[in-house]
Amino acid sequence: MTIQTRRLPQLDGGLFLTDGGIETTLIFHDGIDLPYFAAFHLLRDDSGRRALRRYFASHAAIARDQGVGFILESPTWRASADWGDKLGYAREQLAEANRDSIRLMQELRDEFATARSPMVVSGCVGPRGDGYDPGQAMSPAAAEGYHAAQIAALAEGGAEMITAITMTNVPEAIGVARAAAKAGLPCALSFTLETDGRLPTGQSLGHAIAEVDAATGKAPAYYMINCAHPTHFADMLAVAERNGEGWVARLRGIRANASRRSHQELNESPDLDAGNPVELGQEYRALRQRHPQINVLGGCCGTDHRHVAEIGMACSGNARAA
Repeated sequence: MTIQTRRLPQLDGGLFLTDGGIETTLIFHDGIDLPYFAAFHLLRDDSGRRALRRYFASHAAIARDQGVGFILESPTWRASADWGDKLGYAREQLAEANRDSIRLMQELRDEFATARSPMVVSGCVGPRGDGYDPGQAMSPAAAEGYHAAQIAALAEGGAEMITAITMTNVPEAIGVARAAAKAGLPCALSFTLETDGRLPTGQSLGHAIAEVDAATGKAPAYYMINCAHPTHFADMLAVAERNGEGWVARLRGIRANASRRSHQELNESPDLDAGNPVELGQEYRALRQRHPQINVLGGCCGTDHRHVAEIGMACSGNARAA
């Protein structure tokens, strides 16, 4: 099931940044109401579209100025059928929102990409349920059926790849990978990890990657980690590397939380824990030094353009701006 399409430039090993925690930034920093954390809902009017453009432009400019690549991840994490229903979207309206999100990413690529900073337009897919809690997992076939419509719309819009973020369980990840393959798009799968470095189901990351690869013929272009602080998984990766576990080579991306708090603590907290951007950048640098194949770097809950800038400077060797 390996997808034969235009080769993704991030697979050639250069450093690529992506954005931070879009929902937490829009809510806590910009004061925007996001029902169900649905950033795509802002596309429905000019002011919301401007807010999204400002958000992505601030991140893309960092990559351009640092001379590194960038993944433009569409704001469609919640733009699948169940969440669209909650927000009152008819099916065609939801499909058009997905296509429109890709058009916005293409506009930003055309504005910010340079020869030194190639930019990839990715269609973002989120879980059917909660990004922290696996709940009642679907079968791979049910997951493929559920995600196929959104992935098809993202493909119609011109997405160059699919990135599934905050995947909490293997069957859903398999379904996404199969749906992306049928749409003719390469995909990256990013798993949510807990403070013990395991998926919310309790499964180890290594076993999860091996299971998805076995079920899909290694369809995903690469895997990522999201929604956990580096201190939650750095030791696990180091042990796996020392033990020669081959799955580590399949890991190419990190979108870590700013906070060391557990998911339960984050859910119960009334404030935003933005952590320390400089410290987070250094922790990414340490991960890159031990695992140089990890070259797609962004943020998750609590991170914003400050964190992404520090991550880029720490990992690219660029000097801190005065």
